[in-house]
Amino acid sequence: MSRAFNFSPGPAALPEPVLEQAQREMLDFRGAGASIVELSHRGPEFLEVAEAAERDLRTLVGIPDDYAVLFTAGGATTQQALMALNFADPGQPADYVVTGHWGQTALKQAAPWVDLRIAASSEGDGFRSIPPRDTWQLTDGAAYVHITANETIHGVEFRDTPDVGDVPLFADFSSSIASGPLDVSRYGMIYAGAQKNLGPVGISVVIVRRDLLERAGQPRAEIFDFRSQLAAGSMLNTPPTWNWYLLGLTVKWMLDEGGVEEFARRSEHKAKLLYAAIDGSGGFYRNDVDPAVRSRMNVPFFLHDDGLDGPFLAEAKEAGLISLKGHRVLGGMRASIYNAMPVEGVQALAAFMRDFQQRHG
Repeated sequence: MSRAFNFSPGPAALPEPVLEQAQREMLDFRGAGASIVELSHRGPEFLEVAEAAERDLRTLVGIPDDYAVLFTAGGATTQQALMALNFADPGQPADYVVTGHWGQTALKQAAPWVDLRIAASSEGDGFRSIPPRDTWQLTDGAAYVHITANETIHGVEFRDTPDVGDVPLFADFSSSIASGPLDVSRYGMIYAGAQKNLGPVGISVVIVRRDLLERAGQPRAEIFDFRSQLAAGSMLNTPPTWNWYLLGLTVKWMLDEGGVEEFARRSEHKAKLLYAAIDGSGGFYRNDVDPAVRSRMNVPFFLHDDGLDGPFLAEAKEAGLISLKGHRVLGGMRASIYNAMPVEGVQALAAFMRDFQQRHG
């Protein structure tokens, strides 16, 4: 069997060593006589998996002791609703900086629970930029300020952490977490769906400053209360154990590969290769994002003639390059080059793009 280079935005490619270890352990987890997905989440085997995953994630990302870590079922969109319930009083304002589709989604999830304030938005230019910090209109007494650290669809990324004063900064890091050094102490809450850089779909990571958990928030069922989830070790109900296990293997793989410093180096290298292929095409390909905020993780691009989209995708698939179709919101193409994508995959894509241009230009 020959594996393709998978540029899917999520569920995304997992590291081959992780898949191979999961395959080896699938039927008999480390001598337990059963798969980890069949063992009790309260048994010693899975508790060690869960503890190791948190320990390794803290090391990888650099999470201080005064931050709690939760492993929650579902994706980032769930957290966008829960953050309002847990950290805002009824009707309290919350500021949102909207830089793409997922920033808009965050607005929708919080709308029933907070007084939404759009502090800044780049919708006017088609989400091709990030509004300068000095243009943001922040609200006195806001519960938090929310940003999307990397927009998976529109391909814009915050390269620096914005200063929002004493109001806690909340950020969706689903598509860029662990791709470079991160000063967690600059944030009140970081959350990420795992299915891009951390593991499989179906589980998320929530990193939250412990003092924020003292906020009363709004009336909510216990299952939606971060404090209750923390007290239960993220096991208030039966967690997605297989997903948690794969997340732990992925985090361990990243540590073994050299940690976030090494992945920052790889990410910059891969992004430069791909953007060079686009920018050097003489207009055959284009990326419309402000170069200062181009994403290192998700690279949308367009062919000069959209009639070539079908042949491009078909020929790319034949060349072993899959999942390059752009999101329906934008169309065109999109290459997602998360941590599990090797440099060789991006080199192969860039070479294919040049060859395709020569044959169809």
